Amino acid sequence: MQFRIVAISGSLRSGSSNSLLLRVAAADAPPGMIVELYDGIDRLPFFNPDLDGDEVPPEVEAFRANLRAAHGLLISSPEYAHGVPGVLKNALDWLVGSTKGEIVDKPVALINASPRATRAQASLVETLRVMSARVVADVKLASSLKSKAFDETSLRSEPDVRRALYAAFAALEDAITVSSEAERV
Repeated sequence: MQFRIVAISGSLRSGSSNSLLLRVAAADAPPGMIVELYDGIDRLPFFNPDLDGDEVPPEVEAFRANLRAAHGLLISSPEYAHGVPGVLKNALDWLVGSTKGEIVDKPVALINASPRATRAQASLVETLRVMSARVVADVKLASSLKSKAFDETSLRSEPDVRRALYAAFAALEDAITVSSEAERV
C-alpha cells in the first residue's frame, strides 16, 4: 500500500529552510510513502466564517480535498514573534468548521527546522490537538539550518536532518498502519 503524505510549510519565503526541509523529505521518502508538498496556503483567502458554508471558495475546497485524500500530514513551520505564521494559522482555520473532518484523527508529524522555535511549535501542537488531529511526532533538529548554507543535496547528508526525517516518517507509518488495521476490524 502507498501512503500519501501532504507536506505543508508554514513559510512563504523563497529561501525558507522549512520548505527546503520538506522538499528533502519528499525526495527521501521511504518506500511505500509519497510526500507531496502543498504550496497553496498563500492562495487561501482570509478565513471568514460567513464564507464557510455549503459552498466555500474554490481554493479552500481544493485544499480540503487534498487533505481528505492524504493518509497523513508533515508540517514544518518557522516561528514569527513567538507564534505560528499567520498564513499557516489561516489554512488551519479553514479546517475548523469543515463538516468533512479533513484532519480529524489524521496522523500529523511536525518537524522544526530551528531548535529555537519552541513557542510556535507548542502552539501548533495545541491547535492541531484541539482540531482532533493526531500529532504523532514533534521532531526538532538539534542544530539550526541557518548556521550554514544548504541546498537539497547537502541537506540530505546532514545527520540531524536524516534522524529527524526518519523519526517523522516512522511515526507517520506506525500511526497510519494502526489506523488502517483498526478500520479493517
